Order: sequence, then structure tokens, then C-alpha cells
Amino acid sequence: MFAFQLSRGLKNKKVRLKFKEDIEPQEIFLDSLAQKKEEEFGISEKKFEVPLLKKILQGLLIFALALILALFAKTFQLQVIENKNFIALAEENKFIIHRIQAERGVIYDQNLNQLVFNQPSFDLICKKAELPQDEDEREKILKEVSGIIADDFENLKKKIEEVKDTPQVLIAENLDQQALIILETKIKELSGFQIENNMVRDYPGGPSFSHLIGYKRKTGERTGLEKSYDEVLKEKPGELLTERDAKGNLISQEIISLPESGKSLVLWLDSELQKKIEEELKKGLKTAGSEIGLAVAISPKTGGVLALIGLPSFDNNLFSKGITEEEWQAIQEDPLDPIFNRVIAGRYPTGSTIKPLIASAALEEKIISPNEKINCQGKIMVESKDVPGRIDTYHDWKIHGWTDIRKAIAQSCNVFFYTVGGGYGERNGLGPTRIKHYLSLFGWGDKTGIDLPGEVAGFIPDKEWKKETFDEGWWDGDTYYLSIGQGYLKITPLEVAASFVPIANGGKLFRPQVVREIVDEEKNIVEEIKPKIIRQNFIDPRNLQIVREGMREAVTYGSSVLLNDLPIKAAAKTGTAETGRKEKGEKIYHNWITVFAPYEDPQIVLTIVIENIKGMQPAVQPVAKAILEWYFTREHNF
Repeated sequence: MFAFQLSRGLKNKKVRLKFKEDIEPQEIFLDSLAQKKEEEFGISEKKFEVPLLKKILQGLLIFALALILALFAKTFQLQVIENKNFIALAEENKFIIHRIQAERGVIYDQNLNQLVFNQPSFDLICKKAELPQDEDEREKILKEVSGIIADDFENLKKKIEEVKDTPQVLIAENLDQQALIILETKIKELSGFQIENNMVRDYPGGPSFSHLIGYKRKTGERTGLEKSYDEVLKEKPGELLTERDAKGNLISQEIISLPESGKSLVLWLDSELQKKIEEELKKGLKTAGSEIGLAVAISPKTGGVLALIGLPSFDNNLFSKGITEEEWQAIQEDPLDPIFNRVIAGRYPTGSTIKPLIASAALEEKIISPNEKINCQGKIMVESKDVPGRIDTYHDWKIHGWTDIRKAIAQSCNVFFYTVGGGYGERNGLGPTRIKHYLSLFGWGDKTGIDLPGEVAGFIPDKEWKKETFDEGWWDGDTYYLSIGQGYLKITPLEVAASFVPIANGGKLFRPQVVREIVDEEKNIVEEIKPKIIRQNFIDPRNLQIVREGMREAVTYGSSVLLNDLPIKAAAKTGTAETGRKEKGEKIYHNWITVFAPYEDPQIVLTIVIENIKGMQPAVQPVAKAILEWYFTREHNF
């Protein structure tokens, strides 16, 4: 039976045997099975023609070969092509460089009272690459962190996701003690988060010194002295090389470079005087019903800035330690603009403050002699050169009678300065070109060069500017108004104070200087910043003396008589500058005073401005008096 079936199977396979020399056992078995099934169930043997086991084995072989090839290719890539990169990464994992913290230099006043300190600050940082990849685990950590720092979970998540181009995100600045303690105990469990120890600037004086000192933020933004002397104050962190094994165990540590603290600044600033000016200026603003006032004091011997303050001011600690969005918005929306440093960047009409400078120019150009008098009858009437038949009238604030140059300064006689400035009758005046020339010699219309950022230059109008701006000529009235500090003239308070320094000291125009010395950690002098004279002897000292006498007479009987009972002799010039505005029918003025003292040997030039005064009230004189009375009765000054 078996032989018959085998014979039949062989016959049925004769075609296949043409291609094979031997018959495989599985073929005999399959043919027999196929015949049986065909007889019993009518199933053709063709259904069993494919050798299944062989196909499976072939597929497995191909898959294995492909896998081996892929593994070989990857091994080749890792060990040959990217070998150097991975060696470098391995070295980085083995050797880690840590920063050794150094301290930024601090700032002292002239008596070495420290005005700026460095304070430790702890921030929470998120390293995005180290956050868990698992979404649930990631959210769990974020929720825990948000609870610790009292921040909204969605806000925290958004803060991390929005930063695309940096590997780490600042999550929270200046962590409070409670949050810091909790984070320090859990930080190892909070994958992706790290506590970072920084130094922030602490400004104990806050608003009293903010316009002068400025601030430094963690983000790097700086203002004031923090900006202009950043290269001096800047610290240089050290570097520590740490070697660890594959398990993270410490092998060795090596200091690559030592940390270097920044140098410190010693200022000309008298911090007690600064605070006194702030105190009295606040009183003056309240009395005058104003909200904006400023003052600057300069040493006429050196040009050193003894005080510089503007009100309103701002707390620079907000910026150094982290300002909230609400606080920043409040500052931005404040119409008084407390961040604006008006002393160095505010431009104002000066009013009669200009008159000692015009007097110096008139004497120098021999427009008038020291004892020559002009009959000042309260106004001048001038026939218009532009409109035939029209008479223009220029008023004084009172009738002064016969007036020489000293009296003109002392009583602030407008008619006198109309005459020597613009000419009247048979007398020729300086004219706009010479007025601008002499004002420029005194430093008006140009930056003083003070070592603070943000200074702007004042503005002195001229014929060319008016033609370009308004497409009209220069009128006689323009010269008359310029002669008394009105019209288009705009000068900074710092320029005004600096211009009175050569009047006080006899002819030297100094560059105002805030920093006196650069010192090291032990307060040893590294560099002394010597006074810089911009120009000198540009006005005959005899003419300056005449002007000085006029300013002294302003105190003894003239417009600044309120200062006459000071413990020392002072010389002064006031100014009431029209703003062109009215409120309830009353004109609005900016009130000025510049005073130097003691008269015989000046130690201080003080300029004070109070903005937007209603009417002709002498708002600045009581402020100046209180400041100078205190200044010259202190133990070391009296």
C-alpha cells in the first residue's frame, strides 16, 4: 500500500523532479496527505504545494540579517563617525566647571558712608531638558512647585513653555524664607528644578539716591552710576573644575581661576546734604502746591557733585530685587514720570537766571561799562521792523529807575537786559549771535559731560534754526525774550548750576563729576579721578567780579533778600520762567534759584527748580535758605 502510494506520488511529482535530483521527506508526506484528503473530502492536493516551514525560516533569516546590518551600521556610526563627539561629551560629564561667586563693587559717599550693598538672593530655575518626559510625572512636579512658590499651575506651565530659545527659565526671584526652606528639602525630588544663589544690589537710601546711583537688575539692565561705571564695579567670577566618576562620586577639584571682586566707588556726594535737600524740597513742594522739584549742588573748587535729586523719585530696590508687573505698570502710567532724571535731562526756560551770563557778555563786549546806568521805566516800546507802523511793547515787572549792571542783576531788571541784549534807542545790544556765543562759553546748549548716562544738551535758538523750523525770520522780540531767558530757550538744571561755577570761583568751568575715587576691597585708592577744567579765563575776572557783586546785592537788598540772614554771606540769582500755561486765570511758572556761598570763598553752588508754580510766589528761596543754614551750621562746616 505504501509502495503504491509512493509510486503514485512520484508520478504526480514528475514535473518537480525535473528540477530536483532528490525527493525531500516532507514532500512525500505532503503528497500522501494531499491524496488522502482529496479522496475523502474532495480537496485538491494543490492546496498543499507550498512548503510553509521553509518560507518561515527564510523570512526569519532575512529579518535577522537586516537586524544585524542595522546594528552594525549604528555601531559604526557611534564608534567611528561620532566617536570624537561622544568622547567630548563623556569628558564633559566627567569634568564639570563651576563658577566661584565674586562680589560687585560697592559705592560710598565722600565720608565713606556705604550707599550700596550686595545681598544674597535665592532664585528658582527650571532646566527644561531635565524635566520628566512622562507627562503625568511632569505635571505632578509642576503642581508641587507651584504650590510651594504660591504661583498658579497654569501660569507656571506657560512660563516654561513660552521660553523657546534658552535651556533654562527663571521661575521665581528672591525666594522668601519659607519657600526656600521647603524647596531645599525637596529639590532632589523635583527633577528639572534648581535653586540658584545670586547676589542682588541693596540700596538702603532707596528713592533718596535713585536718580544718581541708578540700579542693576539681574537681567543685566543698568542705570545711573551702576551703568556708567559698570566696567569698574563688575566682578569676575572664579572657576572650579570638578572631576567625577561614572557614578557621580567626587574624584578631584581644582581651582582654575580665583574670583575677583569689582572695584568700588567713592563719590563727591555728601549723603547728609542729599537727604536734607530732599527733606526741604518736599516741604517746598507742599507749600507751593507743586509735585515736581529738583536740585543739584556742585563744588566750585572741583566740579564735584555734592548732591543731585529729583522729586518725585522711585525706589531702585524694586528693580534690583524683582519688580512685579503691577509695580512696573504703576510707574509706567504715572504722569509725573518718577524715573525721569530731570536734573540732567529736563529742559526748561530759565527766566531771569540767565541775567548774570548776559551781564558777563555785555561787560566783555563793552556794550556797557560797570558804572553806566540805564533809566528803566518799566517797559520799552519798539517800532516793529516786520509790520510797518506797529509798536511792540516789552514789559518789566516794575519800574527800577536809573540802574547800573549790579543793580540790574540784584533787582532782576528786564528793561536793562532788553537794552544790553537786543539794543534800544541809540544803544546797540549783543544780538542773538553773540548771546549764543557767550552762553555756549558758559556751557549752555551742550552736554556738561557728567559721568552719568542719559544727559541731554540744552537748546539755544538762533536765526538759522528759526528759519528751518518755522520758515520765518528772527525778530527783535526773539532777541529781547532770549535776553531774559524766555522764548525758545531750553536749558537743563545741571547746565545752569555748572555755568555759575566759574562766576563763583573766578573763571574756571569744570566738568561736573560724581565719582571722586576708585578703591579696592580694603578702600585703598586705585585711581583718583581728578577735576577736569573744560575752559577758563573766557571772561575777564574783573567782569566776573562785577557780576559776583550784583549777585551779592541780590541777597543784601534785591530779589533774594530772604537769604540775607544766613550764618554766612551768600550770592544768588532767582528766575521765574513763564510756561505759557494758565490755570484758573493764573499764569504758571517754573521757579529757579542758583546760589553760591560763602561769598568770599565759595564751597557750594546750589541750583533748585520747582515746576508749575501758580503766580509769582518765591517758592525756592525758603528751600535754599533752609538747606544752606543747615549746611553751614554743621560741626564740620561752621
